[in-house]
Amino acid sequence: MTFNKTVFIPVDPDAAFELITQPERLRRWKTVAARVDLRVGGDYRWTITPGHSAMGSFTEIEPGKRIVYTWGWEGDAGLPPGASTVTVNLEAVEGGTTVQLIHEGLSEEQEAGHAEGWNHFLERLVLLAASGDAGPDEWAAAPDPIDELSSAEAALAVAQRVLRKVGESDLESATPCEDFTVDALLDHLFGSIASIGKALGVTVPDQPAATPEVRIADAAQATLEVFRARGTEGALDMGFAELPATTVANILNLELLVHAWDFARATGQELSVSPVLSDYVLGLARNTISPQMRGKSFAEETLVDESAASLERLVAFTGRQVAGL
Repeated sequence: MTFNKTVFIPVDPDAAFELITQPERLRRWKTVAARVDLRVGGDYRWTITPGHSAMGSFTEIEPGKRIVYTWGWEGDAGLPPGASTVTVNLEAVEGGTTVQLIHEGLSEEQEAGHAEGWNHFLERLVLLAASGDAGPDEWAAAPDPIDELSSAEAALAVAQRVLRKVGESDLESATPCEDFTVDALLDHLFGSIASIGKALGVTVPDQPAATPEVRIADAAQATLEVFRARGTEGALDMGFAELPATTVANILNLELLVHAWDFARATGQELSVSPVLSDYVLGLARNTISPQMRGKSFAEETLVDESAASLERLVAFTGRQVAGL
């Protein structure tokens, strides 16, 4: 079975090619996280939605015209990485570019599922190209099923959207974290992600000159990819102590979601988080933040109304003042 669909986007073929190949662009309409080695024989890994990553390699590349890559799902015996083929043809037309996507090598059942997915994401591609913002992807908001790593990927999606709007003029702004400006908090968040990566055996390259979104997104992608491959069994040597891998995953969730709230507050942004995600991360926080950690890594829990949403209760549990939300 083959899926075949063509859409029009109001950008030139070179810009269209960037939208379908560059990690920073892919994250705006199609992926939560993306690693791309854009050369014939190079591979990619795209976290399409939390807990679901597509993998394959590039077989044909014609910038501005065409790209062909193999496709399959990480951990899926029915359609493993490399088991099918995606071709994207770009053609310049008046006012923009037609994007034809052909997905071959699918069973009837697989074609039906992929058709739903491609239709969803091609709609987002059209919206992004037309308006500059496809908006938050509802498919990335609430992982189902949810676990420590899929929730971290969903938290990353939230953090990236906030960081995308952080500009140079915001860097010296105060944050809800005492003594941390936005710039200092970016350094702290990167350091936390990189230290977890180091414990997992991956060196996360720093890109201090990159935009906040790119710097954090690329670091988190590298860390989460190796964490997903390793799993959450056993313990990890964090340098200062050995911690259960589940605890380290919990910490990564808190770093991403709670600091997304900090960045949003510091820069005057609205933060939209699915209750499924914030409820789950609140549970992780309660299992991770011990009374002994209060006054050191975390302030004392603050008070919120009994009717407060789970995101408010989460940030209050970590010691932040949430009045005025």
